[in-house]
Amino acid sequence: MPPSTMQAVQLVGHGGLDQLVLRDDVPVPEPAPGEVLIEVSACGMNNTDVWVRQGAYGTETDAASVSTWRRGRSTLTFPRIQGTDTVGHIVAVGQGVDAARVGARVMVDFSIYNRPEGDESLADIDYIGHGRDGGYAEYTTVPAENAHTVDTELSDAELATFCCAYLTAEHMLDRVRLEAGERVLITGASGGVGSGLIQLVRARDAIPYAVTSAGKQDAILALGAEGVVLREEGDLVEAVEGVTGGAPIDVVADLVAGPMFNDLLRILRPEGRYTTSGAIAGPVVQLDLRTMYLKHLQLHGSSQGTRTAFRRLVRYIEAGTIRPLLHGTYRLSQFHAAQEEFMAKRYIGNLVVVPDAKWDRYGAPHGA
Repeated sequence: MPPSTMQAVQLVGHGGLDQLVLRDDVPVPEPAPGEVLIEVSACGMNNTDVWVRQGAYGTETDAASVSTWRRGRSTLTFPRIQGTDTVGHIVAVGQGVDAARVGARVMVDFSIYNRPEGDESLADIDYIGHGRDGGYAEYTTVPAENAHTVDTELSDAELATFCCAYLTAEHMLDRVRLEAGERVLITGASGGVGSGLIQLVRARDAIPYAVTSAGKQDAILALGAEGVVLREEGDLVEAVEGVTGGAPIDVVADLVAGPMFNDLLRILRPEGRYTTSGAIAGPVVQLDLRTMYLKHLQLHGSSQGTRTAFRRLVRYIEAGTIRPLLHGTYRLSQFHAAQEEFMAKRYIGNLVVVPDAKWDRYGAPHGA
């Protein structure tokens, strides 16, 4: 029987880390009809939670204004428990859910689709940790269809590195219809989405090239990149041409944007495709439309992913096609320190937070 209250990190407003408050008296939620209650054992970190906390999404008319992920149609209310990459065990079910599911270990598909099965449009999508409470807590409820069992020997913390980053990456590749043999240039390659992209490009028998910072190139090559270009060291266009031996780039998968944006379009071959799901170096960019229309380029925005993409991701995990990149774990009570390290971006892969009560079983010395 779950307790009546739990430990959780609540986002109480937009701003700095002080807006993330650890509490020990948050009511444990009850599963509504069609939902399950999950006892959380691990929850991965992601950039979207940081940007939502900062209110960094702007609006279409004012890029600097404080706004959350849904901009003018926000479903965010405070206090909110963030956390998308939830792994845990089902401990209770709501009306209409098979009680046999109690005890199952599950990975949560964080998307709130707002559309019936079979409708793959993401036009009005939301996500767990934004439109409803997420996994930075000891317990959380989710729709039963979002709780997926995964047949793997990976630890809970390892499993919690996949969902948000790898689903985002897989949908980016769906958007540009990546084909076997094509060459993909990936920016921000050491982060969760970027490192996922390298593996997922290989899963499609395509060829990934990476843009990263100094000191990370060996690890990126070991992950599967065909070649690596160091960011902010010389002319990017020339550097990419050198590492590919002059072979064309078919797709750019960009997570950085900022000052390099126009160079990325220059790097693309005629009729090439550009896809982005983030802009950590700056969301407002300079675009020479002549580059776009004279080269017949396609530009694709991408966020989250479809039910089909998530199920494909589960199959990749079960087959061992992709592997987790768990840099470290933190106790939930050390959340500020975890997010500070996450934002510093000095590592490869992802960080995971573990409820304090689960630390002895699922935790690791890092961050202890």
